[in-house]
Amino acid sequence: MCRAMFDKILIANRGEIALRVLRACQELGIPTVAVHSTADADAMHVRLADESVCIGPPPARDSYLNIPALLAACEITGADAVHPGYGFMSENARFAEILGEHGIHFIGPTPEHIRIMGDKIEAKKTAKRLGIPVVPGSDGGVSSEKDAMAIAREIGFPVLVKAAAGGGGRGMKVAHTEDDLATAIATARAEAKAAFGDDAVYLEKYLQRPRHIEIQVLGDGKGNAIHLGERDCSLQRRHQKVWEESPSPALNTEARNVIGETVAKAMRDMKYLGVGTVEFLFEEGQFYFIEMNTRIQVEHPVTEMITGIDLILEQIRVAAGGELTLAQKDVEFRGHSIECRINAENPSTFLPSPGKILSYHPPGGLGVRVDSAVYQGYTIPPFYDSLVGKLIVHGKTRTECLMRLKRALDEFVVDGIETTLPLFQKLVRTPDIIDGNYHIHWLERFLAEGGMDR
Repeated sequence: MCRAMFDKILIANRGEIALRVLRACQELGIPTVAVHSTADADAMHVRLADESVCIGPPPARDSYLNIPALLAACEITGADAVHPGYGFMSENARFAEILGEHGIHFIGPTPEHIRIMGDKIEAKKTAKRLGIPVVPGSDGGVSSEKDAMAIAREIGFPVLVKAAAGGGGRGMKVAHTEDDLATAIATARAEAKAAFGDDAVYLEKYLQRPRHIEIQVLGDGKGNAIHLGERDCSLQRRHQKVWEESPSPALNTEARNVIGETVAKAMRDMKYLGVGTVEFLFEEGQFYFIEMNTRIQVEHPVTEMITGIDLILEQIRVAAGGELTLAQKDVEFRGHSIECRINAENPSTFLPSPGKILSYHPPGGLGVRVDSAVYQGYTIPPFYDSLVGKLIVHGKTRTECLMRLKRALDEFVVDGIETTLPLFQKLVRTPDIIDGNYHIHWLERFLAEGGMDR
């Protein structure tokens, strides 16, 4: 049964994604509650929300990850739904369950789907069962070096040792030869245990020069699901995405339609609810599933720019019980979009650069969007991620998009702290990037070879 809409949404996040969710709620006419740590008392989403509640001191574990404090904030304000954004509680199945137990809606997938896709081994098994192509590797966790060696010899070196509960590149090591395998397993286990409290690891074939391609999906939990095309997220540093674009320079229409429909069918079979992203490595015309993120992505604006579909709005609407009103034939892809993640970091060393923004001038003009929660005089705290904002541009063609991006980057002013703007000003003028000729290892090699000094 479909309810009309939520009465009040608590935004369990901070920064630009909290502001992004708040804007969608305002356009839906839904009152909002901003939660914040003491470090974020002057944050933009706190200023603009209908209500705000301080939930603790700066450390995330004492505030944004504090489930009792989040529940208390819902109770105090009467919020009947929680939007988790990305990061923090967005893929915490137990949090979603606890909210349900208190009669509060979690704006996201079911706890079951979060749990399945949060376990990399179970996610791979599920993907394989649903007909999604997977990377050759172990069927589950490897319990001994002997078993790992047998699997590695079968699929061929190099192999990638990955934490079952991993993410963000932690608990991930490459073994190029048989001699490397034991050390890679031990190191990955230790990192996984420290980061996730679970030392289970599994093996995958290590691809040499793949693209990172992800498919955006949307489902209503009733067996209706569509895809909204792909994003190419191959420009990465330490497994963290830096630049995302859609459509991918590496795909043609046929490949896009085939993998998109494969994923959409899998989501229909799962009865998946909400937005999600199915991520692949793509090499020599083949797609290999690596993981699914059961939340909104940082890079969702590039999909919005080429489809004209508000993903946050749709996410809220289906979470409230609404059926999917979009059919696959209704999704049209127009032009090209690129997003650059502007961080408060030194552009060469990538050391964090928190501090007060003395001057701030975001670029504007046709086809230019800036998702940011900073303002002149705002102090970026040292306790959280270093994202200043996301610059997203759109053009009729990739060439037009690149020229618009170049202009927008040169117009963007952030003074008082160091940012990664110079990195993007360099990249947008680099031949490989202009030609779309890059892969997931390209950026680290570019930096290692002194690309910023050329």
